[in-house]
Amino acid sequence: MSESQALLDQIFDVSESVRYAALYRDDHLVSRQRDEIAGASSNESDRYEELFVNPTLLTLIRQRGNVDCGGAQFVVVRYGNFYQLVIALTGGHVSVCFELSANPLEYAGRIRDICE
Repeated sequence: MSESQALLDQIFDVSESVRYAALYRDDHLVSRQRDEIAGASSNESDRYEELFVNPTLLTLIRQRGNVDCGGAQFVVVRYGNFYQLVIALTGGHVSVCFELSANPLEYAGRIRDICE
């Protein structure tokens, strides 16, 4: 098992409300989705989100945060079917989707600690 796959295992162990997790670091993407998830995105759209959308979001919030907000560490997006927490990491990001019943802010620190 690769180190990235082991990290995904640890992320899924954080909460039963984790639906999906992806680690994109140094141009290498690994992702996994929990089985039998209602309202899940397609693998193809998830891949493009990790390669293009999430890095762009993080760049935008970091640049804004660095102006006069003390920086920025992560962003949470509320989609119709889930929350997505995207955390900036050295060389990339980690992306974790949660059920709507969860509060992704409760898990941000633990997930960052797992990945750093």
